[in-house]
Amino acid sequence: MFTVLSLLLLTAAHSATARIHSMRYFTTASSQVPNFPELVVVGLVDEVQIDYYDSNTKKLEPKQDWMLKETDSLYWKRQTQIALRSQEVYKHNIETAKKRFNQTGGLHIVQWMQGCEWDDETGEVNGYDQYGYNGEDFISWDMETETWIAPTPQSVITKLKWDQDKALLAYIKNYLLQECPSFLKKILEHGRSSLLRTELPRISLLQKSPSSPVTCLATGFYPDSAMLFWRKDGEDLHEDVYRGEVLPNHDGTFQMSAELKVSSISPEDWRRYECVFQISGVKEDIVTKLDEDSVESNRAKPISVTTIIIIIIAAVVALAGVSAVIGFIVYRWKKAQSTSPAGTDPVVLEPLRPGDGGSNSPSETSS
Repeated sequence: MFTVLSLLLLTAAHSATARIHSMRYFTTASSQVPNFPELVVVGLVDEVQIDYYDSNTKKLEPKQDWMLKETDSLYWKRQTQIALRSQEVYKHNIETAKKRFNQTGGLHIVQWMQGCEWDDETGEVNGYDQYGYNGEDFISWDMETETWIAPTPQSVITKLKWDQDKALLAYIKNYLLQECPSFLKKILEHGRSSLLRTELPRISLLQKSPSSPVTCLATGFYPDSAMLFWRKDGEDLHEDVYRGEVLPNHDGTFQMSAELKVSSISPEDWRRYECVFQISGVKEDIVTKLDEDSVESNRAKPISVTTIIIIIIAAVVALAGVSAVIGFIVYRWKKAQSTSPAGTDPVVLEPLRPGDGGSNSPSETSS
């Protein structure tokens, strides 16, 4: 399912020796949603929000003080004008999409995610550009073939037209591989103190009962390009191990856990096991030996699994922010949707392309 919430919580697999930086913009246009802006734009760099626009305030604003160092007042005025133009286009997008899917009334949503990634070690650049309609994939850009992918019959019309627009294809390729990475590097430089920092975690070994797995919990680290795993006698373990996902903390740092099944391990063999934490930018591993004295359990200290779950849920809620509201809208639409055989009217999806200066003005992609 294509939702802003799922995209924001999606964590890519990073190497612990290289740092991959990203810039992503999420645009959500909606209709007939009470007390919610018709258009919302959120910009993220390395999962940190850098700016925000909605159709109620009609103004693109920075969310980090160091973003003001990157640009002048004219930049924010230009980008606000782009957003204002896009607001009208997205209204038309929703109406034509309703015709394409033969729908009337109710809640309807068009979502767009565009951005790029840059590996600061290899210099490799990757980009993505994809659209969703009512919580489902609609059309996406294929970087390898430089064409559009249409997952539904209703989006084939858009694919055929956009694939024939050579100016649009060239613009998207240049933006994703040149303009976006260039702007990303500038933002990273000005936001160096927060975006390029490295914070090491606190490591804890937790166990609910003697028969329960031992959980190695690493929390408070930054960035999120980290790995946590178990070893035995210096060899990585793949059996009897469960690795959790990287999750956000309320203070902008991250946490993750890895469980080891110990019911079949004799007490004298515990010291042969160790929990290993690796993070980009730090050569030395953080190693925690599995020792009975170092494991915190309910018997020694009242540390409950419920408490850990509450902490994780609170962290996810804190990160979701705007996207949680968007997720709710998708839910509302799911309940109210009314879908019939597809129509043939085209969808107009004009990109809003925040970037550096006037060169990033949105191209005309009317179908």
